[in-house]
Formats: sequence, structure tokens, C-alpha cells
Amino acid sequence: MSLFAGEYAVLASGSRLHIDHHEIGGAKVKLYTGDGTIEMKASDIAGFEVEEYAPKQAAPAPPMNAPNPGELTTPPATSPQQLADAAAEKYGLPRSLVRSVMKTESAFRPQAVSPKGAIGLMQLMPATAQTLGADPHDPAQNVDAGTRYLRELLEKYAGGLRHALAAYNAGPGAVDKFHGVPPYPETIDYVRKIERDWKPASTD
Repeated sequence: MSLFAGEYAVLASGSRLHIDHHEIGGAKVKLYTGDGTIEMKASDIAGFEVEEYAPKQAAPAPPMNAPNPGELTTPPATSPQQLADAAAEKYGLPRSLVRSVMKTESAFRPQAVSPKGAIGLMQLMPATAQTLGADPHDPAQNVDAGTRYLRELLEKYAGGLRHALAAYNAGPGAVDKFHGVPPYPETIDYVRKIERDWKPASTD
């Protein structure tokens, strides 16, 4: 009895049958294929040919298109300041104001987390970020949502910057309760810092 692998059975009729291997036992031959076993008379088979193995070649990588000289190749805005400027332009706010809020909130640090749990560049609380549909750990989403929230607060308080900033820091509930900046040292200092920081550059 003999055993072979990866071959063709050449039939007496001239046809070729691809098989995994075969077994010869007297006047009978068993042909093993991927689908099962075929038993034939030895006289019906003229011989066997070993299959030549050709390693499969990897598909060639698609050609890389050369950049068009006329196309804009400026990298996307990724720095904190660029994110602030892009969000400010999107929501119609002064760029220096959004930058000042970011500076006061997180000192331009994407990984900043406050003791109260506020996250990211403009220090969004997880619940606020969820309401705004943003991932607070993603800098672009964080800044976009924070700027949108600031714009909403400005609209809520009819453009009153001090009220909006106080609400951003302490929450709208506190501002509504005290009908203005709440008497919290942190919030009072927060509003003063931003007003002092952004006013000299408020001509943008």
C-alpha cells in the first residue's frame, strides 16, 4: 500500500482528477478528495502526477497617489489653541474668550482632571459631556462641546458674560439661585481671571 499527497489521478480516459492522496490495494485504488473517498479499479487509472506547489503571492499594494501640488496639504488642527480657535469660529465666539476659558479651566492640558471629576481641556463634567453627546476624553469633541455649552449659556443669560462664565463654573442652578455670580470664592476668582485675561485680546 502506498500513500501520496497533493496530486492528480490520471484516468485511463485521459481525464485528470485532483486528489489529496491515494491508496493502492491490489486491484482497487482509493482516491481521497476534500469531499470524501472514491474507489476505482486500478485498471481505470493510468497513473498519478504530483501536484507542483506554487506559493501564493501577496497581492501587490495599490499604488500611492502622488499629492496634487494644487491640493491643500495643511495638517488638521490639533493643538489646544487651534482647537479653541476652530470651535470659537464655529459657534461665533471670540477666539480669545474660548482660549481664556481653556487656559483657566485646564491650562491647555488635554489630560487634566479636576478633583470634582471635570475632564479635559475645558473641564467637562461627565454628565454634561453626556448631555452634549461628546466624549470628554477626546480633545476635539471636548472643546467643541465646551464651546457650544458656553454659547448656550451666553444665549440663556442674554449675552451676560459674567453670568455665563459663572454658570460654566458653578452651574446654571447656582447663578439662577443668586440672580448673578454666586458668592463662591472659586467662582468669583474664576470669572475675574477670565475677564482679566481675555479683555486685552478681545478685538479678534
